[in-house]
Amino acid sequence: MGYLGNHLATISTGVFAAVLTGLWPYFVDFAPILNFVFIMAVPITWFLVFTCWISQKSTDYMHKHAHHGEKKSLSSTQTIQTTTTGTQVSLSEIKQVQTELSSELNNLKETVKLKDSEIERLNQEISNLQTLVQIESLKTELANLKMLASKKK
Repeated sequence: MGYLGNHLATISTGVFAAVLTGLWPYFVDFAPILNFVFIMAVPITWFLVFTCWISQKSTDYMHKHAHHGEKKSLSSTQTIQTTTTGTQVSLSEIKQVQTELSSELNNLKETVKLKDSEIERLNQEISNLQTLVQIESLKTELANLKMLASKKK
């Protein structure tokens, strides 16, 4: 984020807790109700400081301190995607799946009266395929469209 490194909530709550802690001795004998308010407020604000600090540390740990890193482009010819099963998909295999899905969409376009915007969106998704997850989701969507087409006949 900046110089404070996403700890702005911790710092502002800490300053408030420190001010309350510093003012407490001056108001001890001023009014009994004020002493009760400080007895309740000071530990609560220090607890909030601790909670803010520990949650920010947890967030930093979970994101490995990667603040707004640039995303790498997948347009390289040497791009290889690895799935959870350990198999690898090369760019040529992705291109092959793209052509298969495009031909399926064209066949489906003739049988089903889809809106042109829907067809354009699907064509755009096919041209932007980069991972197996995207391929599978698009195959599922085409299967659903085929099922709708068979119901309409």
